[in-house]
Amino acid sequence: MTIQSAFIDDLSATLKAVLQDPTFATMFPELAGADIIFDRPTDTLAPPKTSVDLFLYDIRENLDLRLNEVTTTRVGNQVLTHPAPLRLACSYLATAWPVGGVDPPFQEQRLLSEVLVVLSHYPLIPNSFLQGTLAGQAPPLPMVALHPDALKNLAEFWSSLGSKLKPSLTVTVTMSVPVFSDVPDFIVTTENIGVAPGQRAPVETLLEIGGKVVDPLANGIEGALVDVLDAGLIPTTPSQNSDSNGQFVFSQVSAGTYQLRAIATGFKPQTQPVTIPGMPNDYVIQLTPL
Repeated sequence: MTIQSAFIDDLSATLKAVLQDPTFATMFPELAGADIIFDRPTDTLAPPKTSVDLFLYDIRENLDLRLNEVTTTRVGNQVLTHPAPLRLACSYLATAWPVGGVDPPFQEQRLLSEVLVVLSHYPLIPNSFLQGTLAGQAPPLPMVALHPDALKNLAEFWSSLGSKLKPSLTVTVTMSVPVFSDVPDFIVTTENIGVAPGQRAPVETLLEIGGKVVDPLANGIEGALVDVLDAGLIPTTPSQNSDSNGQFVFSQVSAGTYQLRAIATGFKPQTQPVTIPGMPNDYVIQLTPL
């Protein structure tokens, strides 16, 4: 995951693409012929042709939609840990600015009606509209027209702009914004150890595994006690705890399914099943702060 700086521009370009959806061109010719602009809607705004103005007036984190789980991917001989991105809610005020029409007030109302229908048609913005850094973004971007929490005091809003009250509607889109860089880390490996108790005795295969204890931002947690409940095993790292990078190692483990537990000061204990040998993610334990 690479931190980008153009995500708001790309969101505005995405909304422009939605409003210029050719699917609605025949149904809504006035909207199809209008420019999409992003200016402050003051009384002095005078676009040269009929326009729909999307003014970005509010940006805030949507805590209800934020994902706290980290993800990892393997790149060559490294594992990249991707911290959870912010879920940013961007709210726009949509206004219509007719130019050269016979009856501007009614043209303004028709344009706003068409904008409302098109925006409401897509509760999730399809990938085909996503621009720039938003292309292929997951999860999909939810879009809400006429958000109930948007601009509850319209008169105060227009007064703050120094403008007269004007018909408008709101649209809020929530997107994922990476604000933390990926963290490269070691690849968890499983080492086979053959043990022959005596001459002609069958070889017993034991395994050595390594893992990591992390917080919700994928930072390693030092000093976490990790054990395998079913086998009574503790790590072979110093003091029987995770090291300064949150890493731990178990040696001479038999293959099978176990319960892996991690306990650290300031965090809720976490127990999760693990099958040994397993995949790298199986040995990563994420703890939640108290």
